[in-house]
Amino acid sequence: MQLNADQLIQQLKRGLAPVYLLTGDEPLLLQECADAIRATARAQGFGERELSVVESGFDWPAFYAGTRAGSLFAERRFIELRLPTGKPGEEGARTLTEIAQEAAAGDLVLLVVAGKLDKAARAAKWVSALERAGAMVTVYPVDARELPAWIGRRMRASGLTPGPGVADMLAHYMEGNLLACAQEIEKLALAGLTTVSSDDIAGVLGDNARFSVYGLSDACLAGDGAAGLRILRSLEADGTAPALVLWALAREARELARMSSAVSAGRPEAQVLEEFKVWPRRRSLMRRALGRRDAAGWRDVLQTAARVDRVVKGRADGSAWLELERLALAIAGQAPAGHSLRGGFR
Repeated sequence: MQLNADQLIQQLKRGLAPVYLLTGDEPLLLQECADAIRATARAQGFGERELSVVESGFDWPAFYAGTRAGSLFAERRFIELRLPTGKPGEEGARTLTEIAQEAAAGDLVLLVVAGKLDKAARAAKWVSALERAGAMVTVYPVDARELPAWIGRRMRASGLTPGPGVADMLAHYMEGNLLACAQEIEKLALAGLTTVSSDDIAGVLGDNARFSVYGLSDACLAGDGAAGLRILRSLEADGTAPALVLWALAREARELARMSSAVSAGRPEAQVLEEFKVWPRRRSLMRRALGRRDAAGWRDVLQTAARVDRVVKGRADGSAWLELERLALAIAGQAPAGHSLRGGFR
């Protein structure tokens, strides 16, 4: 049978299947699905867990023999096989197919964690055999539009009540990184909070470099170049990677260029902000930034970000941090004299 992550939880309540194949490219959800299967197995008396990782030269005959042999230490065995590439090779495919054909509910459960499978792999006989013998669980990345709801559910499951805009704020900061979201939610729970406000996030997580970077973005959007430079120099002193800083600033420039083009085409600014999923607390910042440059001006800022990218990657001469200062000031509407920006100010 084919299941998604939510369906797996319901299936486990009905009982363990003899075989599980986990696939997908979202590490946190894969990990949590595997954890749920392991926990259910432990609760049902599978006291021995054997772990194998498929690498070059993996001994498939020995693995197969291990699935057939009994154990001196436990009557019920849980065997986990990790297949990082999703490709077991011809011998491995034959072995997994044979194991699946022999599988039956009883004293052994096989969990295969294969990561993301490409189209050819999903059509392979060994995949079909494992699915028929038990369950194939496919996890998918959480869509950006669904991420705030996912964060809200996870916060409530951790005993936290997200205040207005909190889930949107975390979704914006974490940029779709579920593992990072989960870690930050855990920090909030450990801080002893119950109802979480946006100010709580800044207070509890303010030492996170990612949050400091977003503080830089907000200062620049507000037109406060002096504050932006102070944050930028603090990030440099703390050893923050220039690439992380560029990622945040370039994203703002890219979004502003797109939004400015839409507004220039005659669409209402409020509608554009809504369509671009700008969460309410940041809309005033975005409006101020959009008012400082026209669409051509923001495209120039985006070109500046492209130059900074080349410097950060060593493909152009220059100081990465000096170029980041220029980009930050450009976003703030305070580009230094002699800078290459042509203008585009309103």
